[in-house]
Amino acid sequence: MNKADLIAKLAPKLNINQDEARVVLNSVLEVITEALVEDKNVRLVDFGTFEVKQRAERMGHNPKTGEKLKIEAKEIVTFKQGKALGEQFIVKPKQKSKAKKKA
Repeated sequence: MNKADLIAKLAPKLNINQDEARVVLNSVLEVITEALVEDKNVRLVDFGTFEVKQRAERMGHNPKTGEKLKIEAKEIVTFKQGKALGEQFIVKPKQKSKAKKKA
């Protein structure tokens, strides 16, 4: 699903047109981005948490040449799913069918 798909699904849920839904979605994403840039976590209860973390400097290699290279330290955004979202992905085991055995 891409941004256009999200807008198409969001508009009817809010009883607005797609242009208005685009403004709403862009505004929400802008607020989340601003909070993360300010180094604040964004916690959406039952959905999950976006968090800025520091990734340490490390050694890597160029897969084409095998040459070793230094990868600089940087900040990254991580996402940890919330409980309610995680429960949507729990795979429930199938019950065994009670098939009659042939004699």
